[in-house]
Amino acid sequence: MQETARIDKWLWAARIFKTRSIAVDAIKNGRVTIGGVNVKASRPVKVGEVVNVKKPPVVYSFRILKPIEQRVGAKLLPEIYENVTDPKQYELLEMSRISGFVDRARGTGRPTKKERRAIDAFVDPVMFGFDDDDMFDEDE
Repeated sequence: MQETARIDKWLWAARIFKTRSIAVDAIKNGRVTIGGVNVKASRPVKVGEVVNVKKPPVVYSFRILKPIEQRVGAKLLPEIYENVTDPKQYELLEMSRISGFVDRARGTGRPTKKERRAIDAFVDPVMFGFDDDDMFDEDE
């Protein structure tokens, strides 16, 4: 077993990020810290270090149990790291999920299904006294 691994490879191998390039981007943008210090992608990690990963709105914390650089199956993840994320972070995540649709300002983003039906009902040609056939008659 190797004693160290690059942080970008470890984040990818431990399935914290889907691709290594996404892991490198997160590191470059300052979303990955070890001991409160931003790291570079080439920084070696050792057993026992705690890696903090910011994925807004949550900051996940992982204690490294095995520094690996080759991706492993999901069933082997408990041997790779221990999730030491504060439970308050998960409460924050749940609150943001719940409030995501409630606090959406009306008219911003894509319309909801209910709003789309209201739009369709508003612009329905029958409302203006036209039939579908009348709109496309070329005789007149």
